[in-house]
Amino acid sequence: MSKEKPSIPKGTRDFGPAVVVKRNYIFSVIKRTFQKFGYLPLETPAMEQLSVLTGKYGEEGDQLMFKILNNGLHEKKEAEKEKLQEHWNKLLSQPYSTPAITERALRYDLTVPFARFVVMHRNDITFPFKRYQIQPVWRADRPQKGRYREFYQCDADVVGTNSLLCEAEIVQMIDEVLTTLGLTDFTIKINHRGILAGMAESIGAKGKEGEICVAIDKLDKVGQAGVRKELLEKGYLDSRIDQLFEILKVSGTFDEKLLSLANKIKSPIGEIDDTFELNEQKITINDLNNPDNITDWKHKKAITDLKGVETYLKGFKFNHFERLEFDPTLARGLSYYTGCIFEVKVNNVSMGSISGGGRYDNLTGMFGLPGVSGVGFSFGVDRIYDVLEELQLFPESSQVGTRVLLVQFDKESELYALPLLQALRDAGISAELYPEATKLKKQMNYADQKKIPFVILIGSEEMASGKLKLRNMQSGEQQDMTLPEIITQLLTPEA
Repeated sequence: MSKEKPSIPKGTRDFGPAVVVKRNYIFSVIKRTFQKFGYLPLETPAMEQLSVLTGKYGEEGDQLMFKILNNGLHEKKEAEKEKLQEHWNKLLSQPYSTPAITERALRYDLTVPFARFVVMHRNDITFPFKRYQIQPVWRADRPQKGRYREFYQCDADVVGTNSLLCEAEIVQMIDEVLTTLGLTDFTIKINHRGILAGMAESIGAKGKEGEICVAIDKLDKVGQAGVRKELLEKGYLDSRIDQLFEILKVSGTFDEKLLSLANKIKSPIGEIDDTFELNEQKITINDLNNPDNITDWKHKKAITDLKGVETYLKGFKFNHFERLEFDPTLARGLSYYTGCIFEVKVNNVSMGSISGGGRYDNLTGMFGLPGVSGVGFSFGVDRIYDVLEELQLFPESSQVGTRVLLVQFDKESELYALPLLQALRDAGISAELYPEATKLKKQMNYADQKKIPFVILIGSEEMASGKLKLRNMQSGEQQDMTLPEIITQLLTPEA
């Protein structure tokens, strides 16, 4: 009988120790930032009821869910199995989405399970409720660079408040995490679903912003020709598509882009004043800083929301406005967003977005709890890892597990090393003793391969004098030191 060659499902990966250490470094930076902004940890099951997930991500999302086959055959008594098997054979001839075949699915993201949690536990939590969640999700997508079928998301969401303070803090958290990880050339794109609704209405497609969003969300992948082809297939006229592309052409600063777009998607009732406030000079847009004055534009909330986020960031003294870009082409295909939406791209690496999110005012309403606004975002850890690896931004400290290896030569030195090993660990130093008295070269190679920065050599001379040899594996320098001296040196930050 031939042995089957071991393999793993396509779109999944094994992570060795060296990779996991680096991933944990990313997780730790993200966790610290989330906690710094008052978010609490939460976990939900890997699988959810199919009814919880279906219809929350649009048609494409529903197709990409990993559905789980109903179990039960092994739970039946022996006498019932044959009858049950006949029943299953009939069921398996039906469409795979039939409830009798599948009632559960692996979670597609962390936001919908979070909304379900909020509804189920609404009497036990305090609003506004801020949570972060770091767990894997599954999507039956076509695997490619930066896109996997199993991957981790790191979400932060807050529900129970309409305040744009939350959106501003999302910008801050994204900026802080990526800056801490060493990234400098990235763009935080922001838009508003109200802008997209306004564009749809302006080209005579009121209420059809969903299908327009799906199309323009692919602009950076398929270009205008690809988007035009998709919209033509949906029945849009060439003239209307040209009008859409003209609306999307905006340039300048954050404020200048808002002004340009506001005038392009104005209501046919009347004109919007073409003045604006730029560089702290009093130039108004009828007046954009006073939304009550904008009476002839049905989608004024989108503009004033975006201005509100900018105002909060200025109050925080946010000093990276060059990284914040208003992008009217940003659509985010997920159907539950209702307000501001975000997406983050690293500019000096060929990679898709590494973070995204937005406001979803009606998500909990789908589970019987209307009127609870929420906003959140997610980091794609797998993509961030690939970016940091490509740019060689992982610090040396993130790649070290064991700090010091104790080398032994015989049984006597092994026994001598045991209390030393415990003392190092008691001091908070990651340490290990090579488990066998073998050749020195083999033990040193072990330290090299595991990137252990220090080695302590224990021979008969060291045991007699109490002075141990501490070798720096990078420089090759070697010092005779007592154990307390070694502990002090290893605990020194620059060591």
